[in-house]
Amino acid sequence: VQLQASGGGLVQPGGSLRLSCAASGSFFSINDMGWYRQAPGKQRELVAAITKGGRTSYADSVKGRFTISRDNAKNTVALQMGSLKPEDTAVYYCNADGLGPALSPYRSWGQGTQVTVSS
Repeated sequence: VQLQASGGGLVQPGGSLRLSCAASGSFFSINDMGWYRQAPGKQRELVAAITKGGRTSYADSVKGRFTISRDNAKNTVALQMGSLKPEDTAVYYCNADGLGPALSPYRSWGQGTQVTVSS
């Protein structure tokens, strides 16, 4: 499964951005999808995740500001980010796991998209 992320950029504090990620390739299923981020000098951390059934979870640092959603028919996942803070600056990666054509499990990552929050 290949994941293509888009939507990053430069935004002022308090602003909004929407990240999108599309899955392509051969697979039997996509189960959980999510967004991670990695700031310079820090470990990659989970930002938000969503199950195939639509159950969501968020890092405490983004609760109430970010919303994750997915379209199972289009194999896409999105992250709507609001009230952005400088500490949200990071490279954001989308992620998906599921079963491949031979029912073998996979976990795939997108290429990363830079989000910079600065005045």
